Amino acid sequence: MKILARGSKQQLKELQEKLQNSTHSLEFADEYQDLIGQINASDLLIDLHFDAVLGRIQQYKGVKVPMLLSAVKIQLAAALSQEDVSLFPPIFGFNALPTFINRKIAEVSLAHPQQKNELNALMQQLGWEYKLVNDRVGMFTPRVICMLINEACYTLQEGTASQKDIDTSMKLGTGYPHGPFEWADLIGIKDVYEVLEAMYSDTKEERYKICPLLKTHYLKAEKFYPNAN
Repeated sequence: MKILARGSKQQLKELQEKLQNSTHSLEFADEYQDLIGQINASDLLIDLHFDAVLGRIQQYKGVKVPMLLSAVKIQLAAALSQEDVSLFPPIFGFNALPTFINRKIAEVSLAHPQQKNELNALMQQLGWEYKLVNDRVGMFTPRVICMLINEACYTLQEGTASQKDIDTSMKLGTGYPHGPFEWADLIGIKDVYEVLEAMYSDTKEERYKICPLLKTHYLKAEKFYPNAN
């Protein structure tokens, strides 16, 4: 299978690691002009930061190959709502936030329920285990993790516990691989902020309202552990 992918360096590295034991070929081409001549010569397009660019779907009119698109900050139905769907190939959502790409089970969604069999065939061809989740902003795992990060920021802001103690408690108490502040740095403060912002805009639920501490780190582009490797 010939795969063409676009995304950040970190995302592409994770995708490469996920595919390293497969026989699929993987090529990178981020600039739109570089993509034009390559997309339809490929078997699959994976856009790892599709939801980071407003109106990106316009670039893919006339594409003939299936597409796996990052759909955490945007609902696929919303991205396609003003489009003639006949101009697009099968489109599937993918949790492509940093730290979530190279996982044992891929988190995916459907733009159209009737394409479930096509999704299953694609996942089998890729050799990926997958979990089908609803086409909703935040998908499932990012919704939970970003909310936990936000709640941890409120706890730190209130002075209830130290940043390090919160991280340690979360790892020991839940078995998560990272504490909330460590995970925020690994995902990227910008991505965490934008996922929460999208979820709050979508649901208006208070639990997704961004903590001022997190907002400050976002505005200053500051990590929680700035000196960590």
